[in-house]
Amino acid sequence: MTPSPSAAIPAFAPVASANEAEMVISHLIAVMDTMLELVEDETKLVRAGKLSAAARLVPSKNELSQLYLVDTQRLKASQSYIAQSAPAVLVALRKRHDEFHAVLKLNLTVLATAHAVSEGIMRGVSDQLARKATPAGYGASGRTSGPDRRHAQPLTLSRML
Repeated sequence: MTPSPSAAIPAFAPVASANEAEMVISHLIAVMDTMLELVEDETKLVRAGKLSAAARLVPSKNELSQLYLVDTQRLKASQSYIAQSAPAVLVALRKRHDEFHAVLKLNLTVLATAHAVSEGIMRGVSDQLARKATPAGYGASGRTSGPDRRHAQPLTLSRML
């Protein structure tokens, strides 16, 4: 379930009351919780090699990212007000935010690893195809010549997962 955006308030308008600050903070926490669940699901799917299922989570991640951005910008614009009116809430929110970033960092590491592995596989396939397409023979130095990159055939890739 995706949290709905805060009421029809201008995107980065600072909060005007303690009640409004509480609403924005609780909405931000709900967005972070939902995003954490989604990111953890994505991490599990990528680790299991289920990339097409992980790719289906991208639209939800994008929507949650937008909500997160709006709330954090509003809170940033209201930081001095919140620091005066509710300093304990601000400290707790910062701690929660740090935990949130730790989980996101892990997710990005898993995604980067999956990207590097898939890139390595594609390069390996491309190199094998280039070797097979290169005629066997000897170069001017008397050694066998490797595949010439200038004459390599392009590799066709289907984006359908």
